[in-house]
Amino acid sequence: MIILVDENIPIRTVVALRGQGHAVTDVRGTPAQGKQDDDLWARAKTMRALLITTDKGFIVRSSEAHHGILIIRLRKPTGFKIHDRVLRAMARWAPREWPGLTVVMRDRVQSVWRSKRK
Repeated sequence: MIILVDENIPIRTVVALRGQGHAVTDVRGTPAQGKQDDDLWARAKTMRALLITTDKGFIVRSSEAHHGILIIRLRKPTGFKIHDRVLRAMARWAPREWPGLTVVMRDRVQSVWRSKRK
């Protein structure tokens, strides 16, 4: 699966996802780091990638055609907690299920939407 992660996703999560066989692009340390949401969104769409982020602003994109959005929203985020929520979500949904799926992982609950567009 092709995945694009923003700079707030821990390195250990990137390593773990790559270890699971995913093609992960990390914007950390690249010119894309810190870019506007529109730029990151355009890149995810061009790559046909699942976007993994901690930025709740991407929820507005859930009704658009996309290859998956995973948003981690925690009250007191730590690298460990973010890592845990990402891996839980990746274990819950198979790669074929992510296109059009938006998942928000919170401390105790998760919210899931499916885009009507593909």
